[in-house]
Amino acid sequence: MEINSFVKVLLSLMLILLFGLFVKLYNTLVAKRLKLRLALQKQGIRGPPGTLVLGNLLEIHNAFSHASVASGTSNDFPVSHNIQSILFPFVDRWLEKYGEIFMISIGSTQILGVTKPEMVREIMNTSTNFDKPPYHMELLKPLFGDGVITSSGAKWNSQRKILAPEFHLEKLKGMIKLIQEAAVTVVEQWKAEIEKAAQGGIAEIHIDEYMRRFSAEVISRTCFGSSYIEGEEIFSKLTTLWLTVSKNLVFYAIPGMRHIPTKRNRKIKALEKEIQTSILKVIEERKQAGIEKNLLQTILEAAKSSGLRKDSANKFIVDNCKNIYLAGYETTAVSAQWCLVLLSVYPEWQNRVRAEVIEVCKGQLPDHDMISRMKQLTKVINETLRLYTPVPVLPREAFADLKFGDICIPKGVNIWLLATTLHTDPNVWGPDANEFNPDRFENGVAGACTHPYLYMPFGSGVRVCVGQNFALLELKMLISLLLSHFSFSLSPKYVHSPTYRVVIEPQYGVHLLVKKL
Repeated sequence: MEINSFVKVLLSLMLILLFGLFVKLYNTLVAKRLKLRLALQKQGIRGPPGTLVLGNLLEIHNAFSHASVASGTSNDFPVSHNIQSILFPFVDRWLEKYGEIFMISIGSTQILGVTKPEMVREIMNTSTNFDKPPYHMELLKPLFGDGVITSSGAKWNSQRKILAPEFHLEKLKGMIKLIQEAAVTVVEQWKAEIEKAAQGGIAEIHIDEYMRRFSAEVISRTCFGSSYIEGEEIFSKLTTLWLTVSKNLVFYAIPGMRHIPTKRNRKIKALEKEIQTSILKVIEERKQAGIEKNLLQTILEAAKSSGLRKDSANKFIVDNCKNIYLAGYETTAVSAQWCLVLLSVYPEWQNRVRAEVIEVCKGQLPDHDMISRMKQLTKVINETLRLYTPVPVLPREAFADLKFGDICIPKGVNIWLLATTLHTDPNVWGPDANEFNPDRFENGVAGACTHPYLYMPFGSGVRVCVGQNFALLELKMLISLLLSHFSFSLSPKYVHSPTYRVVIEPQYGVHLLVKKL
């Protein structure tokens, strides 16, 4: 009798615990989002309904799956440069149906999509109680840890103060020689490819690895005082980690998904540990060799003066090294690929920029002063970054109740600034917004559109990328040298299929037919 009573009590306790757990999960995953959604609905904001638990996650995931289908080949250019219609067709549908401010949800996260220019300006220049959302930082944590890209608040502010001075103009001028050498290496490698080719002095070159190796060499030597060879293992593992994370990027937005011990998550954790070990090994080798004054030394000094324990100091060092490696490596390489694709598709611009390079450089290697005078090249790069912006969405979260214009944003609501939409809005850029027209930048960004702050390939406002001038210097050096030595066109193998893997990149890579001048 006593045993039966004990069992009943135990079952009752278990039911109470299970009910409590259910209530907690419901409040976390559903009730909080529905409350935020209702607060937005009362202000006349609408959006697609979605499912109770997943919100609009499946619609977004299915759109990404269908976007993997090729959108055109080298033989049927010009194709549309409206990558939003290719990668994010659901955004077009939502904008058409619900207007320039709409709401969606991903799992438990309530999101406000914003393309209203005046509201975007307010948002980008707000820093108090408003920063990158925790879910987004969690999403990218395997790649960037708690470094400057994914951190927020005081931690971000202190890290930015450490890193930003290393990318000031005078520091960049001191990096020119190393960037020149890395670009010259690509030129020599392409010349060797052409000499080996048996096609009348024309080589078909799959340029992806050359662009990544150039970018990696620049980052390694300018920031860490080492060569690509020393860091090759790190870059290889970072690329593998990048691809592994990007394969399930949408579902990682659901809280806790990253910690479920799936095969992919176990692989991600193993790669994180391997990368940390490799970075610390390179750092130790640089210490033994005697570190020169560069970004690595600055990071090490910051960790030393912070008073952090050894494990925390090592994490600070590794996370910021990963940020620099990845941010300067993948995005620059991908932007160079898109720029060469567009110059291949529009030979009149290729000839125009080449003529400028030859006139400015007069047979010499470009230096900082020469590059600053290359107006045509600057216009082409600006237009490339407008049409094929690396990062399509800039997310933020309200950490307190805020108001932008006449919209009250409750605490906990995420805001998405849709760069792909803002970069191709005909009301901002004119009726040719989806066409390649570098001349729109004849008078700079301010003269190219009605709202210059909507041009955001490197972010905007208080969180603009600290390395944007460094990345532009790399791009201009590489493209100008390639144009002065080669002419190129798209290979029949090229398939125009932009895809989203943390950044927007060519899904099947870029094949060019390259001829030595």
